[in-house]
Amino acid sequence: MGVEAGAQVARARALAVLRVRSRALAVALLPAAVAVILLAGVAGDRLDGPVWDQARWVLTPVAALVLLAAAGIALVVARARPAMSPTVPVTEEAAPDLYRMVRDLADRLDVPAPSAIALTPDCDSWLEDRTHPAHGPPPAEEHQDIAGAGRQAHRRQPVAPVLVIGSPFLWWMRVGELRAVLAPVVAGTGPSAHPDIAAARRFVRGLDAAVAVTSAPRRDPVSRALLAGVGRVARLLLRRCRGHAAEMERGVAAAAAERAQAVDYGLRIVAQEQVGLAYAGWDRLLTRVALPAWRMGRWPSRLDAGVVAALTELSRRDRLAEGFASRLGERPACDLLEEPGAVDEAASLLAARLFHGGPAGPGPDWSPVDWSDYPEEVVDRKWRLDAARLHRVLDAMGVRPVPGPTAPATGAPTLSRVLDHLTDTAPGWTAQKAGASGPAADSPAPGPGTTPAEDPATSPGTRDPHDDEDLSGTTAPSATLAARLSAELAREEAAPSPAAPSPAAPSPTPDPTTLWDDRALPLFPLQPPRTARELLADHLTAMVCCAAMDTAGAMPGLDWLDGPTLLVDGERTADLAPKVLTLIEDGDATPLRIWLSQLGIRPEKPVRLV
Repeated sequence: MGVEAGAQVARARALAVLRVRSRALAVALLPAAVAVILLAGVAGDRLDGPVWDQARWVLTPVAALVLLAAAGIALVVARARPAMSPTVPVTEEAAPDLYRMVRDLADRLDVPAPSAIALTPDCDSWLEDRTHPAHGPPPAEEHQDIAGAGRQAHRRQPVAPVLVIGSPFLWWMRVGELRAVLAPVVAGTGPSAHPDIAAARRFVRGLDAAVAVTSAPRRDPVSRALLAGVGRVARLLLRRCRGHAAEMERGVAAAAAERAQAVDYGLRIVAQEQVGLAYAGWDRLLTRVALPAWRMGRWPSRLDAGVVAALTELSRRDRLAEGFASRLGERPACDLLEEPGAVDEAASLLAARLFHGGPAGPGPDWSPVDWSDYPEEVVDRKWRLDAARLHRVLDAMGVRPVPGPTAPATGAPTLSRVLDHLTDTAPGWTAQKAGASGPAADSPAPGPGTTPAEDPATSPGTRDPHDDEDLSGTTAPSATLAARLSAELAREEAAPSPAAPSPAAPSPTPDPTTLWDDRALPLFPLQPPRTARELLADHLTAMVCCAAMDTAGAMPGLDWLDGPTLLVDGERTADLAPKVLTLIEDGDATPLRIWLSQLGIRPEKPVRLV
């Protein structure tokens, strides 16, 4: 499909959307038009008689009600604020080279330049219309933006959409690659400037925003009933427009892609490979590196720089990524920014809000962390907090160290206490798997010092059907301890912080300075809540790592692709997870004890907890 063909399809579909709007307007005006004709007939003595009088008396109030309802619907649609993506605005003063590159790109494509540039903490780029009055004054009224350069101030020009760029692209891609990736996006401003397409988009966005307004919960029954009617009409119109709007956007995309073929076509093929690579590195960085820090109330302040480190490490490990590291000698796209560090920090904070739900700014319980401090301030602290929680739960269960020559006399926390408790041959426990048939599955024998009333397998609120299914392949001691840990962590997360709101808790009221509702944070949660089995594995791993640091001189480390890692003699340990799972699932601590012995880790020695 060529440029003209794609544009023609988009315009034809835009006209179809506008015809839906026109028909809706005609339906609203039809009773009024008939009423006007009937009233005009009285003045001309043409429509006289009791039948016409009765028709006038009936139809005139109906027409007035229909007009009033149509005006109310139109008012809601016009005043409803369309959704706007949360982004970090970038002014021309903060990135003159980036604005110049986009302006030159628009000139080569012979399309209007975007009105402004913003960054999103994701691996995507798009154009976004922010011309609604609720979005504030257009950039041309605030400063000389891309599209407003050299134009007369007294002439009212249509405001072009905002160019939203994925922030990881700026740090990982080279300048030429970014230009090639943005070419088809910027080319979309051409079809967007067509009056019919712009009007159709405004109409669809207004309907969508009206549906969102009418769906919001309200206590007033009158307004709830009125808005319910508005919502039904808006949804009906949206259903009539949906197919045409989708085809219109496909036509716009096809026209933009065809127009961009003439700009850096060969480089675009290589750049698209970098898009996929950046997405993979960004996803692993968020889920395995940033998420553990966010859960602790810390947010890495250089996430985009971390993408470069993660993808460089991937290029070193993965044979499929050979050759990508050689690109790093070229000029990175982040050099187009005047202060890359400040932009990276703003994008990192926004990423924490969107993907985890943190507060809008730093605080006592929500502070930034540099990558150089990550091992000490995040990894070490995370392991010791988890180990402390594990021993608190064991204390609550009344679990005591197994008597023997290696048992500590002071009752200090040790790894041996945990291993002996989870070993299937420990005193007081059956060898039956949790979830198997028999009484041991439903109510495992309590450990030393544990009363039946404390047994989490029979305590309400500590386990649910999902946990039972998840723990069905574990031993009874593991299932009970996992359920206890899950309940303890849930209580901690539910408890309000005395200093600042919890990182995962949204603010009670929306921030008036933002144009998106932050009461629903996180908007894009990375992972579902951890299962009880995963929590037990994390806590047991943390206890092993604490013992390694305190008794064998190991160090906390950061792996750019896998997150927190244990370093022994400067080397990353990668074979701990299978040993931990063997203990949890089979109650066999032998593989883990052999691993500990080989590394010189003393499980009987006390460890330091936070």
